[in-house]
Order: sequence, then structure tokens, then C-alpha cells
Amino acid sequence: MTCPFCSIASHHPPSASPSPDHELTTPSSFVVLSTPQCMAFLDIMPLAPGHLLVTTRRHHEKISDVSEEEAAELGGWLRRLSRVLARVTGVWDWNIVQNNGAAAAQVVPHVHFHLIPRPGITPELRNRSFTMFGRGQRSELDDDEAVELAGKLRNVIKREIELVNREKL
Repeated sequence: MTCPFCSIASHHPPSASPSPDHELTTPSSFVVLSTPQCMAFLDIMPLAPGHLLVTTRRHHEKISDVSEEEAAELGGWLRRLSRVLARVTGVWDWNIVQNNGAAAAQVVPHVHFHLIPRPGITPELRNRSFTMFGRGQRSELDDDEAVELAGKLRNVIKREIELVNREKL
């Protein structure tokens, strides 16, 4: 069986700027970042709108398997993408979750982090579960909403990359 994240990586080569619009891959992917070391894309079964996955481009099952270089880049993008996600969604509370192995609720055996916006509990959200570690109320990603959200994320990521590049000068 082919790893779905490796399939996404093969369809989205590294880019100096955020990834282009949605391309057909299996599973469907809405890639917002594609670098030589890592990628970020919308979760197809999100726990909340904006739920992102951040992963290595190369196949590794667990965080203990990644190289120092990959770990450093993942950490840098987790920080930046947290800021980007908050700006785009308007939700300034979030979870970062990373599972290692089936017993730890890792469904796709390819190292990845979940960035999950956590909106304030409103009356309509009060009965919705925000349980983590493989449980919780998930819904399928709506393609039309995903196209719009991914586009907004890519635009803000592009500005974030420009800001980081200016800071390096």
C-alpha cells in the first residue's frame, strides 16, 4: 500500500513560494506549503475548520526517525504556520498534536503534526467533542471551502516567507 502523504509529496514538488492551487492526488489534497524538507496541507477529516497537517516530505513513520535538519524545519514551520492559521481563521487558540504509532492513535504511518484551531465554545459548539488522540467529531472536508481556505492560507504564508526573508537580511 502506498503512503497517502508520500503520494501527495510526489504530486507537489518543492517550491520557493507556497504551493499552487489544488491538484488531483489520492487522497485529495489542498497543499498550502511545499518545501524541500516538509509540506503542509488541509486535513481531509478536520476536527475544526483550518485543521492543518505538517509533515516531512520524505517518508518517516515516527518523529524519532526524522533527521536533525527535518526536525529543525518542522519546528520552524509549526511556529510560523500557527501564526498564519490564527490570522486566517481568526482563532487564536489551537492544539498541536503529534502521534507516534498505532497504539498512540497514529492513523497514517508517516510522521505529521496536527495544527487544530480551537474556537471559543459557543452554544452551537457546546455539544461538539474536541477530544484528541484519534477521537472527536470530524467531518469531511468540503472541497469548495477547502479551495477558498487553502488560497487564503497560501497568500498569508507567502507574506510570512517574505517577512522571514527580510529578517534574514
